[in-house]
Amino acid sequence: MRVYKPEWRCTFSVNEGKEETSGWRERLAWFIRSLADRLDGRGRTIKIDYDLTPHLSREEVDICLGKGFAVTQSLLTQLAHQAACENVMREAKAELFEEHPQR
Repeated sequence: MRVYKPEWRCTFSVNEGKEETSGWRERLAWFIRSLADRLDGRGRTIKIDYDLTPHLSREEVDICLGKGFAVTQSLLTQLAHQAACENVMREAKAELFEEHPQR
């Protein structure tokens, strides 16, 4: 009986800036990205690197990234909601947030 063993590899990294050992092309690319961020005035530029075996189509990768960013948006929305609630509570009931409450 023959045993089949699926094999795959996935490396994934997200960078927010150039690395110490980057070459001139990467430094130039990050300079242009930072310039675009300044012109845009909002948001954040990130670079996503991935290496997949077996090969997946660009469309399949884009679908996965889109779903991941949808989860990220949901998590950020929940975090903003919690922060807003905490801010209201800090204003309404400041005594609950005192470091050393008076007794």
